[in-house]
Amino acid sequence: MSAAWDTTHPPDPDLIKDCVHCGFCLPTCPSYAVFEDEMDSPRGRIVLMKVGHEEGSTISPEMVTHFDRCLGCMACVTACPSGVQYDKLIERTRPQLERSEARTWQERAYKKAIFAVFTHPARLRALAPGAKLGPKLAPLVPTARLKSMLSLAPSKATYRPLPKVKRSPAPVQRGRVAFMQGCIQRVFFGDVNAATVRVLTAEGFEVHSPRSPRCCGALQMHSGVEEEALPLAEATIAAYEGFDHIVTNVAGCGSVMKDYGHLLDTDRAREFSAKVVDVHEFLAAHEPQAVRKPIELRAAYHDACHLAHAQKVRLQPRELLRGIPGIELLEPAEWELCCGSAGIYNLLQPEAAAKLGARKADNLRATGAEAIAAANPGCALQIAKHLDLPIYHPMTLLDMSLRGVKP
Repeated sequence: MSAAWDTTHPPDPDLIKDCVHCGFCLPTCPSYAVFEDEMDSPRGRIVLMKVGHEEGSTISPEMVTHFDRCLGCMACVTACPSGVQYDKLIERTRPQLERSEARTWQERAYKKAIFAVFTHPARLRALAPGAKLGPKLAPLVPTARLKSMLSLAPSKATYRPLPKVKRSPAPVQRGRVAFMQGCIQRVFFGDVNAATVRVLTAEGFEVHSPRSPRCCGALQMHSGVEEEALPLAEATIAAYEGFDHIVTNVAGCGSVMKDYGHLLDTDRAREFSAKVVDVHEFLAAHEPQAVRKPIELRAAYHDACHLAHAQKVRLQPRELLRGIPGIELLEPAEWELCCGSAGIYNLLQPEAAAKLGARKADNLRATGAEAIAAANPGCALQIAKHLDLPIYHPMTLLDMSLRGVKP
């Protein structure tokens, strides 16, 4: 008899053993907060991972349900006192589900349709002009998933073609960096990319922005669809070889690119991952030389999960924002709890995502903020659905400060 997991990178039994089932993860787990089921907690899913190694076990529909309810936010990794590497465990479990017969063809087709649109910037650009109609059409559609997809559409797309190379006008030249444009980011948040490049050049860096690859594979990787994700990862590595630093301003992209070394398990991938850096940690590591002009604004900072938990980048964005004269930075309650975006989670589990989005909006609203600072496009779209406040990427605010522009 065989076990549920196949032999292609199953969840590591040694990592499974690290969990002592203490329960410190429970208060930080968004799916446990919504479903209140032990099997929808990190330690519950680790039990299921262990069961999957037992002789005669199978991947049941119930098992798939509990793993699908996981947002992959990695808040449990931050909270765990035993250092359980849940991130590596769930990364190895999800591809097992996708290769199994327990996944229905309808689910496979729906995910394939999502990736066929949202990870192709050219296709997304073609649909972008009609995006503003999405929230208006959402109440008219019959399915919760399609309703969620339409309601998340931004009111406008800000595609900004970036120059392949932008030189720095700063008096002190600090070298050259590569910038990852992203897929959803470059189409719907092109203004953020343009602001990021302006900030980097103002601080003395020559910025190279290759237009290919179209996507780093983060959305597919977080969903366990390795047959699409791994070729994109290889293409990303090839596109950025020759640079000492690959800078990203998207939390989800940065987290998966930093993890290529583990996912691909090659020296080339590990060398690449070591060069990936989030723009906030990159700038915080250099003494600022561009003059910050005042912005009078009370802003609440939202921690994107793949920045705070997966990349452990929390202090640097706050330091950069506090370096802008006039900004009052506010901290919401339950910072560690996911907003419900989580890659494509809000398209797959819309009811649970809506509850988390409303909870996040309530916590942000309670700060009395005039605006929200958030460093991930998925978070920005999810929060905007539940909160009527302007949302700025920290790079947008920093760029406004350097240029003397008011929000």
